[in-house]
Order: sequence, then C-alpha cells, then structure tokens
Amino acid sequence: MTTDLDIRPVSAQDPAQDALFREWAATFDEAGRRSLGDAHSGWRVEELRELARSTERRRVSWVAVAGDTVVGALALTLPQHDNRTVAEVLLAVRPQHRHRGVGTALLDAGERAARDEGRSVLLAGTEWAFGDRDAAGEEFAARHGYAAAQTVLRSTLPLPADRDRLEAVLAAPEDGYTMATCWDGIPDGWLEGRAELSRRMSTDVPLGDLRLEEEVWDEERVRQGYVRIAAMQRRVVDTFAVEQSTGRLVGYSQVQVGAHADLGYQQDTLVMREHRGHGLGLRLKAASTLAVMDELPEVRRIRTWNADDNHHMLAVNRELGYEPDAWLREWQKVL
Repeated sequence: MTTDLDIRPVSAQDPAQDALFREWAATFDEAGRRSLGDAHSGWRVEELRELARSTERRRVSWVAVAGDTVVGALALTLPQHDNRTVAEVLLAVRPQHRHRGVGTALLDAGERAARDEGRSVLLAGTEWAFGDRDAAGEEFAARHGYAAAQTVLRSTLPLPADRDRLEAVLAAPEDGYTMATCWDGIPDGWLEGRAELSRRMSTDVPLGDLRLEEEVWDEERVRQGYVRIAAMQRRVVDTFAVEQSTGRLVGYSQVQVGAHADLGYQQDTLVMREHRGHGLGLRLKAASTLAVMDELPEVRRIRTWNADDNHHMLAVNRELGYEPDAWLREWQKVL
C-alpha cells in the first residue's frame, strides 16, 4: 500500500498545471500500452484539452502523486443534456505502481465525487487483447462492486481495403435509398435529421444491462459537436442513407481521423429500425470507407467497436474485411 499518496485535482486549462496534465494523459497512455501495446486507443493531449472544454459532458480530473511522481490518474465524465444520474469513471495506474492501493484510493475519491454531484450510476470500462482475459475487470472492477453490463468487440479494417468489393456493395439494385457523404460538417438543412439519428442511436442499438436513458438532441447540439471535432483538429466524414421519396435521413455512419494520424475511428453507425432489411448498414460503411481511402490515403486502418450481441453489425464488419483484435467491457455500479 502506498502510504504517502496525494490525490489532487488537475485542470486541462490551467497553464500552471500543464506539466501535471501531461503526466495525467501519459498515465492513461502507459496503461493502454500495457494492455494492448501499440494497438491501444490513445488520445493526443490537444484532443483531451478540447474535450475538457465541452459543456455537453463536464469532465473533472485528478492525479495520484507519490513523492514527486504521478502514479495514477482519474477522470469523471458527467453528461449534462441527459443521463444526469450517470458518471463515467476513467481510471489508470502506471504499470510499475500497481497492486499498491493506488487504484482503490482513486476509485474511492471518484465515487465520493460522483455522489457529491448527485450521480448514482457509475460506468467504467476495461480493455484487453483478443484471445486474452479481462484481468483488470475480473480482479479490480468486480472486487469493487462493479457488475459487467455489456461486452464490446473491437475490430480493425486494414486500408486500403478491396475497392472492387466496396464498390460492388454500392452497386446494389435501386431500392429507394441513396448514399450521401459530407466532410467536416453537414448542410444546415440536415441538422434536424442528424439530431433525430443521434437520438435514435440511444434507443435503437443494443445496450446490454446499461442503465442509460434516451438522449436529448437538437440542431444546436449537433452543430456544436462539429465545432468540437474541428477544434480537436480532426477530419470527419459522415455518410447518410437518404430515403429518396422524402429526402429524410434514415441512417448514418461517421469516421473521425486525428491530425497527422494513420488511424480512423469509426464512431456511430445506425439505421433506423423501420428502414432495416435493405443492406443500408453495409452500404453506409462501404461508402464511408471509400471516402476515407480517397480523401485521406495516409490512413492505414479504421477501428470500430460493437456490442457482442449486435450480430448484424458484426456480420457487416466481417463482410467488409474487419478483423477482431480486442475486447472492451462496460462495468456498472449503482450507488
């Protein structure tokens, strides 16, 4: 047990704490590399600073310091538009300082802060390599009263993918739907439709045992999302399924790519329930992949996450050439 542990808040915006914040970010990076090596999903410090500015999901962060060394890091993410009973817990301990009580001390501090914020549902995640076991979850999360609520498969598509295969998907017979792709924002006339798709993303996808409410979306929330992505210096491509008879957006898929990065992050992919059965999910992801290949040829991989019971989307991924490489588990504790 580390006896001289000091848990202190850290700000992403305070210039006087710049070095401390960088140590906070580096702690998560080191923990990710311990679990997944170079295949871990990291964030650049500049991206983390922009996320900390968000008014949509307030973030509060701490470091655990032993002597002069940052040995652990903690963040709480607090949704502001909806799910106001939820706090997302992000915790990391540097590998060489594990099994000394650092994680427990940080988690206790985070849970106290969540209670003070009026949050009663805590969510946390663990990641591990495909073919391995969830040691962090089984040995830490479960021991502290967290129950497994959802298991997610991570898959990666090497690029360039088979162009003929992708174009064949898009050469489907005329069925009343078209694919439309936008880079770095969408027309104002589509903001309302995009907001509805985001709302449906919170109701129409598998959620396991997660205690999450329907999300509240409007045009301004969508607009601010694109502002935030631009501030993070990310490129973003959105592909929409458009119902020809009405012009309505009935599905979408989004990929984001960080500055100077060779990795694309697949964000949401959704087809409204009432428009399923037409292969739209497959066509959306095929069109999005082609757009990335053409616009950003330096991108060598696209990474995606899907619930292990989302059998349809997992089949779509296999057809496009995605290869499983890791697991993520969502843990939940009700205070």
